[in-house]
Amino acid sequence: MKIILASKSPRRQELLEMLGFDDFTVIPAHDTEVIKEGLSPGETVCEIALGKARNVKSRTRGDNLIIAADTLVYLDGNFLGKPENKEDAKRMLMALSGKKHTVYTGVALIRGDKELCFTEASDVYFREIEESEIEAYIATGEPMDKAGAYAAQGLGALFVRRIEGDFFNVMGLPVCRLGLMLKEFGLGIL
Repeated sequence: MKIILASKSPRRQELLEMLGFDDFTVIPAHDTEVIKEGLSPGETVCEIALGKARNVKSRTRGDNLIIAADTLVYLDGNFLGKPENKEDAKRMLMALSGKKHTVYTGVALIRGDKELCFTEASDVYFREIEESEIEAYIATGEPMDKAGAYAAQGLGALFVRRIEGDFFNVMGLPVCRLGLMLKEFGLGIL
């Protein structure tokens, strides 16, 4: 069985390697991140993750286990994806300043005809952030490819007062739940 990560995220790759998977292939999904109206945040990320996994499955052959994930930040009834530009990043970070938001990650696993999808949610509490701090952070470039415009494992950690839930979920791959789901496919890590 070959493991395929349907993501180009370096963080997800690092987390899979941390779990002891050093022989996996990366095949990013194509244009599958569409948010459908009427779904809950958990349903949304699961739907997107399944779409990514199915997209990669349709382009591969053989006995593969495909792992796909999608992470979104949810604040005051709105999703915050990756910022489109520096102004968008600033808008997001200003909105997150001093507030609690929830990070949702959907993880889909597909092997043959078997599909599993789960959702993990973590609450993140930001301190009040000064506008000059936001501008300096954006100038580092770190927020530009991150949901919610921050990296909790990077300089964005300076804004995080606390996290309730799986820290790795905030990075984009809830490793505890993933480990349990991998057992469903015969892959025990420990």
